[in-house]
Amino acid sequence: MIRTTLFTLLALVFAAGANGQMRIPELAPAERKALRNAIGQADSFADRFDAEVWLMAKSQPLARYIKDPDERMYVLKAVHREATLAGLSPEIVLAVIQIESAFNPYAVSRVGAQGMMQVMPFWKNEIGSPTDNLIDMDTNLRYGCTILKHYIGKAKGNLANALAYYNGSYGRHTYSSKVLDAWAERWR
Repeated sequence: MIRTTLFTLLALVFAAGANGQMRIPELAPAERKALRNAIGQADSFADRFDAEVWLMAKSQPLARYIKDPDERMYVLKAVHREATLAGLSPEIVLAVIQIESAFNPYAVSRVGAQGMMQVMPFWKNEIGSPTDNLIDMDTNLRYGCTILKHYIGKAKGNLANALAYYNGSYGRHTYSSKVLDAWAERWR
């Protein structure tokens, strides 16, 4: 145990470089500015440190889908806020969005599901208002997170079953597996 700890400490010292400081990943000026702005406005985090760590960690994998750093931070803050408000893991919500729409806020499926979380319009009559705009990202996230939380309750906490309910594929776990794989590979 002591040998492993000493080896780890030595590895960190050597990795620190000549000036003795840990290396922080380089950020482009636009990314640094977007991160600073997002941290200052992130109200769903316990503190600024939590916001910085989470936003930084999730920004890189999200860059594959959203190139603009300001837009990426806006989406991450909104996902964190709505997931937290619904009592969900923001990382699971990110995985759902990846599979549902690849982060396209204007996505419309062949069966009429809309927005990032692919919410079916009938939900407006169930939990909202007929005039709600499901293409609006904030509205879509609020609906999607509320619906997912409902299905987690219906599935008695079984996330795979809840995801199948969410997708309308209860009894099959192909969709659930895709979401859980995305979560494990990119968002966890």
